[in-house]
Amino acid sequence: MPRYAQLVMGPAGSGKSTYCSTMIQHLANMNRSAHVVNLDPAAEHFDYPVLADIRELIQVDDVMEDPSLRFGPNGGLVFCMEYFANNFDWLDESLGHVEDDYILFDCPGQIELYTHLPVMKQLVEELQQREFRVCGVFLVDSQFMVESFKFLSGVMAALSAMVLLEIPQISIMTKMDLLSPKAKKEIEKYLDPDMYSMMEDNVDHIRSKKFKNLTKAICGLVSEGLHLILRLILDQNLKKCLCVQIDDYSMVRFLPFDRTDEEGINIVLQNIDFSIQYGEDLEFKEPREADEDPDNLNYDEAFQDKVDS
Repeated sequence: MPRYAQLVMGPAGSGKSTYCSTMIQHLANMNRSAHVVNLDPAAEHFDYPVLADIRELIQVDDVMEDPSLRFGPNGGLVFCMEYFANNFDWLDESLGHVEDDYILFDCPGQIELYTHLPVMKQLVEELQQREFRVCGVFLVDSQFMVESFKFLSGVMAALSAMVLLEIPQISIMTKMDLLSPKAKKEIEKYLDPDMYSMMEDNVDHIRSKKFKNLTKAICGLVSEGLHLILRLILDQNLKKCLCVQIDDYSMVRFLPFDRTDEEGINIVLQNIDFSIQYGEDLEFKEPREADEDPDNLNYDEAFQDKVDS
């Protein structure tokens, strides 16, 4: 019988632990059994019980304090995850075999783990060998997605994780409950974006304030006019190519996540469950039978027995 997993990913501060806490509570309200595994060796606290905690295996603080390693925070975290990849037996022992086996993996916010380092890919392969159906859940802070070039950066980060891990992936805009009504209306265009119009609407603003000053600083003695023209041509073609891939093939679409909106949370969960085919192989559970048929129960006798006792 298959097991199910959500790999909760995203940059630091994107709301991964809050997502896990909210989703676990939502699943509990639906009478569904689910568990969380903390895979962040630098985590300090979280408000949900964990099935397994990587800090029992290794912690970033211990790595940074080791005089033979001398790692900083980023290098220490990468070292911890590589150590974890060499000790997957610990994860297997920690997971055991729980009821229904629906597990959320709260992953670190080190973006390198989802772009080019092999650790997360190795984790996915390890889970798949243990009959897990894995779905990637890539989170991006909605407060970050306020301009088209920032939105495009978020899309490329999500796409990079999708290409690296080769698993179904749901992309989510978190912290929607923290946006003002005006910001919520503004961000709607990024939930179902028209990449071509977005590019045209923002091209003058971006290039006049970003690329022009950068070109002046870098080029120096190079003819400013010629270099700027070349830069604009290259940037325009590159951006158009990206927009074509994203828009024509619908490779990345974001779902809004508001932790106060039960209906919205359920929509996110339905998309994830559909991607991993949750429920198709679950065994039918018959309701518990009553000790006696209520129609044949003599309530007077039952009451008298209770009084006598």
